[in-house]
Amino acid sequence: MLVGALRRRVNAAGGFATILAKGDEISGVILVQAVDKGQDVGLFERVSNFAGGYALMRCGPSPEEGPEAMAHYVARRRKSDPDLWIIELDIPEAERFAAETIC
Repeated sequence: MLVGALRRRVNAAGGFATILAKGDEISGVILVQAVDKGQDVGLFERVSNFAGGYALMRCGPSPEEGPEAMAHYVARRRKSDPDLWIIELDIPEAERFAAETIC
């Protein structure tokens, strides 16, 4: 439900959101691949903030390490956690959209 809401919100704002991998609908971790005009901005994971809520935390390699490093990280995460959701957001301030919607 959260991933669907994020996708609709980004699309309504003129961006592009696509689900790269579907995870478990109840307990799947959400990984957001932020992109701006086709350029990688970074990966962000929805994590518990230990106060009963959630936050986005930067994870994985930096965009400067290149697309191969990011693809390898995502493949490794997906292999170790088949319940993982991966959604790509191509919109300016993708991190803000994700934080406002899924946290």
